[in-house]
Amino acid sequence: MYKALYRKWRPLTFDDVISQQHTTDTLKNQIISGRTAHAYLFTGSRGTGKTTCARILAKAVNCRNMKNGNPCLECDICRDADSGALTDIVEIDAASNNGVDNIRDLRDGAVYTPERGAYKIYIIDEVHMLSQGAFNALLKIMEEPPPYVKFILATTEIHKVPATIASRCQRYDFRRIKAEDIAARLKYIAQQENISLTDDGAAMIAKLADGGMRDAVSLLDQCSACAETIDAAAVSDTAGIAGRDYLYDMLSAINSSDTAKALGITGSLYDMSKDLSRLCEELIAQLRNIMLIKVSPENAASLIVCMPDELEKLRELAESTDLDTVMARLSALQECRERMMKVMNKRVEFEMTLIRLCGNVNKTAETIDNSEIYDKIKKLEDKLSSVQNVPLSGGRPAEPEVLTARNPAPDTEPQPTVDIKKLRPEDLIPCNRWDEVLEEFRKVNPAVAGSLDGSFAATAGNIIFITSQNRFFITLFKNKENAIHLSETISRVLGQRYVIKARCTTTVDQQRNMAEELIKKAQANNIETAVENGQGVN
Repeated sequence: MYKALYRKWRPLTFDDVISQQHTTDTLKNQIISGRTAHAYLFTGSRGTGKTTCARILAKAVNCRNMKNGNPCLECDICRDADSGALTDIVEIDAASNNGVDNIRDLRDGAVYTPERGAYKIYIIDEVHMLSQGAFNALLKIMEEPPPYVKFILATTEIHKVPATIASRCQRYDFRRIKAEDIAARLKYIAQQENISLTDDGAAMIAKLADGGMRDAVSLLDQCSACAETIDAAAVSDTAGIAGRDYLYDMLSAINSSDTAKALGITGSLYDMSKDLSRLCEELIAQLRNIMLIKVSPENAASLIVCMPDELEKLRELAESTDLDTVMARLSALQECRERMMKVMNKRVEFEMTLIRLCGNVNKTAETIDNSEIYDKIKKLEDKLSSVQNVPLSGGRPAEPEVLTARNPAPDTEPQPTVDIKKLRPEDLIPCNRWDEVLEEFRKVNPAVAGSLDGSFAATAGNIIFITSQNRFFITLFKNKENAIHLSETISRVLGQRYVIKARCTTTVDQQRNMAEELIKKAQANNIETAVENGQGVN
C-alpha cells in the first residue's frame, strides 16, 4: 500500500530533524545525562517538527539501547513506538479530545506504572484547544506527576495556553525551517525516491512551503504525480500559481481607478465559481509582494513567491504607486477578509471594498442618534458657562455678550503695544488678509477653523481682535494647542506676531436656540427618511 511521502520520510531521530538544532541538541544532552524534565512545551508554526520531536523524545527516554541521545530504532520499544503499538506512549489530539472527561481519563490512567518502558509519556497535540475546565483538570497532575510520567505538549498558538500550564513546562520554540534547508531535504528525498527534481523546482517548493517541512514534502508528492521532471514551471502549475493574470489585471485596474474593469473581472471569476475569500487572500499576497519590492528592491526576488515573468509585472505595479497607498490597500483588504467571514453575501462585501480601493468612495457618513447630539451640546454649554464675560473695551455695552480669551502660551506671547482700555472704534484697522489666514489655518487645524467661518478681524498696534458669531470658537480657543496653532498661522501669513483677543457676538441663549433648531431639522430629516424607506416612526 502506498504511503504518503511526508509520513514515509518523517524524521525518526533527532539527527534527522532539520533547522531545529538549538532544540534537538538540548534534548539529546538531557537524555544522555538523565536529567529530562517532567513536562515539555513545544511551540511553533505548522510543519516545523514539534510532534516529530515529541515522538523521538518519548522513544529515546524509553529506548533500551539509546545512542548519543537518539533512539536506536532497533529494539522492540523503538519498533513498537514507530508502529503505534507501544502503550507506554499515549498521543492525545486536543482538537477532538478537549473536554474535562478526557483529561480525567488521562489522570486516572497516569496512576498505573508503565508496562515496558521506564516512563509513561503523554503527548498532547494542539494543547491550546483544551477547554478551560480541561486545563484546570490537567494542572494538578502536571504540577506533581508520578515519577514515571512525563508530559509533552505541542501547540501552534502559545498565547492560548494558560500561564499556569506553561510555567510548569520547559518551553522550546521551533523556528520556521530555512528555505535552503527545505530544498536540500527535498533533493535528498527525491533522490531516494527516484524523482527528477531540479534545483529551481526545489527552491520553488521551499518558498511555497513557508517554513513548513511537511507542506514541502506533500507538495513534492503531489508534483511527482503530475510531471516526470519537477521544475519551477511544473511546481507552479501544480500549486495553482500559474495563469494568475487576473490578479495583475485587477491590481492594474485599481491603480488606474477603473472600477468597471475591476468589478467585471470579479464577476467573471465569480461565474467560474472562484472563491472570493481566496481571491481576497491572493490580492493580499500580491500587494505584500509589491510592498516588499517598494521597501527592498534588491532583495525582493528572495523575499517573494512568484514566477520570473510575474516579478516584472509586480515591479511595474510597484513603480506606478506609492508605499502609503499600497499599505492602505493591504489594510482595507485584510479588514474585508475578516468581514467576509461574518457576512451572508461575500460578493457584496468584496465589491464594496474594490469600489473603495478604486477611489470612488472617499469617506462614509456615520449617523449618530439625538441623545448623542444633546449630550455634546450640554457639554459645550457647560464649558461656555465657565468663560468669564469681559467687555472688549471700556464703556462698550454688555449686549451682545463679549468674551475675551488670551493666548495660553505667555512665554511666547508679545506684550501689547497699545492700551486696550483707551482704544476707540476708529483706531481699529480691518485685517484685509483675514481670509488668507483662515485658508491657511484650515490646513493646520480644520476642526477649529470651521468655528471661524463668517468671522472677521481688525488690528490695533500688535493686537488682533477676532470677532466670531460661533460661541464654540471661544471654547476651542481656550485650548492651548489650538491657540498656539492660530497664533503661528497669523504670524506666518501677516508676517508679525500678534496678541490675540477674541469675542463672540452671539449670546448663550441665541446659541442654544440655534442648536435646538439644528436638532429639530435633524429629527425631521430622520422622520422623512424613515417614511421614504417604509419604516415605522415611534
